[in-house]
Amino acid sequence: MKLLRNDIYENLQMALSTLLANKLRSFLTVFGVVIGIITVMLIASIISGIDVSVKKEVESFGTRSIFISKYNPGIHIGRMSREERMRKELIYDDAIALSTLPAVELCVPFLDITNNFFGQKLLVSGNGKTTAGIALQGTLPEYERVGTQVVTEGRFFSQFENDTKQNVCVIGSKVADDFFRFGSPVDQTIKIGSDEFRVVGTLQKREQFLFSGGSDDQNNVIYLPFSVARKLKPNADDIYILAVAKPGMMDEAKDQVRDLLRVRREVPFAAPDNFGMETAESVLDNFRSITAGLAIAMVVISSVGLMVGGIGVMNIMLVSVTVPAAIVASLLRAFVGAHWWLHRKRRHWIDFRDLARVESRPPRSD
Repeated sequence: MKLLRNDIYENLQMALSTLLANKLRSFLTVFGVVIGIITVMLIASIISGIDVSVKKEVESFGTRSIFISKYNPGIHIGRMSREERMRKELIYDDAIALSTLPAVELCVPFLDITNNFFGQKLLVSGNGKTTAGIALQGTLPEYERVGTQVVTEGRFFSQFENDTKQNVCVIGSKVADDFFRFGSPVDQTIKIGSDEFRVVGTLQKREQFLFSGGSDDQNNVIYLPFSVARKLKPNADDIYILAVAKPGMMDEAKDQVRDLLRVRREVPFAAPDNFGMETAESVLDNFRSITAGLAIAMVVISSVGLMVGGIGVMNIMLVSVTVPAAIVASLLRAFVGAHWWLHRKRRHWIDFRDLARVESRPPRSD
């Protein structure tokens, strides 16, 4: 046991002396290993955090929600195909027709009027402040039943207000904080373009998704009656539809929505869909496929740091072995020389002993 302890102390002393004798190599080795390990840990933490954030954000729109637009779902890289760019728009009547399907609980259209007919953003002003960075969406009163937006003060606009095209609106929490910081925004007036609107309700603050901001912020939005939005932008065609499936009937709802839209949009039997459908599950699957590729790429990059650290470790091991190897070689040479010398002396001693026996032997008498 004492011998084993002495070996450990001796090896530790040799390792420390080698590290102190090669400070630069030791520093680079430790630096490479640390960088590689930190990179792997950061990648895992970032991807895990983003995945949780995306899952929470997507599920906040409802696990039974079906998002329908004229474009294919997913992330588009580069220019869209001519077929996709030339697709006809979804219309208000499509949403009304989808709401009658047996597996669909409700269906609401959205009309984006953030920009006017000429592509210029509509200005929103009130209490001495003016901005063009607010998303303006026209929708139906049924949107409140979806449950993705919660009214914290006031109410949502009614079907009567939509039918009579009254200038009322519901604002997000960021709009309320920016324009009505020192009082309740309900029954206050806000100006959109050249028209004045009465605020009838404010929405609960939602967690912001990653680095979204401006008109992409879910809290920086104003909802108007669909008919009023159409009045503000008569030629607007940027419509998308949100359908909500009945509980336990998501697959049936998707099939029914697809079949009805193909009939209404006159898609040939063997042709692919000329519209896009996406659910919370498909959004998460697409996102996770992207993050999986990103994780593999980053792990490969971080492995370079680990490889550099491994090369440094082998280098130091080689240095630590070089000096003892020289000592061992010299000892081996000394041992071989000593062995050869003893062997030679022993041979001479044997020859001398034989000679002594011969000399001491009495002469033979004939």
